[in-house]
Amino acid sequence: MERILVVGSTGAGKSTLARVVGERLGVPYHEMDALYFNGPDWAVNQGLTEDVRRLTSEPRWIIDSIGSPEVRDLLWEKADTVLWLDYPRRVIMPRVLRRSLRRTVTRESVFGGNRETWAGWFSREHPAWWAWSQYAGRRHEIERRTGDPRFAPLTTRRFGQPADTEAWLASLH
Repeated sequence: MERILVVGSTGAGKSTLARVVGERLGVPYHEMDALYFNGPDWAVNQGLTEDVRRLTSEPRWIIDSIGSPEVRDLLWEKADTVLWLDYPRRVIMPRVLRRSLRRTVTRESVFGGNRETWAGWFSREHPAWWAWSQYAGRRHEIERRTGDPRFAPLTTRRFGQPADTEAWLASLH
């Protein structure tokens, strides 16, 4: 495991797992949302493709995302391992709701100095709405990619419950 994608639905715990795996293996971790949103008002990084190309040209990295459409193939072509948090909605929705509520109440700064707001909860772009509406499509896309010969030989580890992930993580040295 040298070039790792941690994939799954919004709220599954991709960033947390990627950070821990990166620390344990000494692999540099890159947070995709921080790369994607790089300015106020949720400004999108116009140099995202170049940034991702530069990061993925390194021999070792871990990124917490399936990848936005403009860099998705690049990530999947360069990765050697996919860690898939394939948790049911009943697991991810409470997680994403708690996280968004905490961020909204505490005014926590996230990607590019942005903050989640109470008004944002009514937007289809809000993480809770996004997690719910994109769940089935995201699972289908990941399943399709993990079986696509273009991305072989990828080692895929698919975790159906947090306990599966924790057991695997405990065995990782």
